[in-house]
Amino acid sequence: MAFTLRQLQYFIAVAEQGAVSRAAQALSISQSSVTEAIRELETDLGVELFERHSRGLAITHKGHQFLRHATRILAGVSDARQAFSDDKAAGGGELHLGVTSLVAGYVLSDLLARYRRAWPSVSVSAIEDNGDYLEHLLVGGELDVAVMVISNLRDRMALQAEILEVSPYRLWLPLGHRLVGEEIISIEDVAREPLIMLTIDEIEEATGKLLAALGARPHVAFRTRSVEAVRSLVATGAGVALLPDLVYRPWSLEGDRIESRDISGSLPAVQVGMVWRRGSGLSAQARNFIGVAQGQRAVRQGR
Repeated sequence: MAFTLRQLQYFIAVAEQGAVSRAAQALSISQSSVTEAIRELETDLGVELFERHSRGLAITHKGHQFLRHATRILAGVSDARQAFSDDKAAGGGELHLGVTSLVAGYVLSDLLARYRRAWPSVSVSAIEDNGDYLEHLLVGGELDVAVMVISNLRDRMALQAEILEVSPYRLWLPLGHRLVGEEIISIEDVAREPLIMLTIDEIEEATGKLLAALGARPHVAFRTRSVEAVRSLVATGAGVALLPDLVYRPWSLEGDRIESRDISGSLPAVQVGMVWRRGSGLSAQARNFIGVAQGQRAVRQGR
């Protein structure tokens, strides 16, 4: 039996949520429907997509590989539908985008690929910089749209934002770490561990504020602007990391396993979204880009 698009949607939801219960809640369906879909998908593929444990599900290496294919399949279906429903009048022209470092490799690449397939004749240029500078360029009319972390958006009077993804903070741990088997991990547990700090897109500032608000003073063992360096350092036991789930992948470049766990308590989440100048007449190219992003958000949410 060939797998269905609905099974792919359910699989992606479970992979992102880390538990059948949370995936079912996000999809507004029963847990049994999600469980059955995952079981049928694994049977059809002949591989185990998730490892089952008491805290939920952990995606396997094969599951992580299939996740990339599943995301591309659903994006392609969305592109096909959009090709027949959108106005193709904007066949040319230019689109000027901005992106922050954290978002560039995890959100923008897929958006650009889909946009270029739909409107190949549009000339697209993109600049990567920090959020403050991108806000300046948007207000000045030098950028049409920016894809960035909007949790700390400064100029909300002049700019309009739309959320694409909300990513909670989670704890990254090496395989075999003493906290991996704990049912409840507190922020105080994290404060006692050497911390690998990511220093891009206000992540360092946000993480520092988070720990300070909870009365914890972490020992920062290493600061880096590279997400891959964080992965390698965590996987080899140099420390733990507290980062948005958006950038989590279960394997380092060297092939070492990285575990991810929830932290007890109410933690803030990183909001990633599109930003454009409030009140400006958006070009057809910019409107179409926003439409592509909205379509991808719907795919990720399984609707």
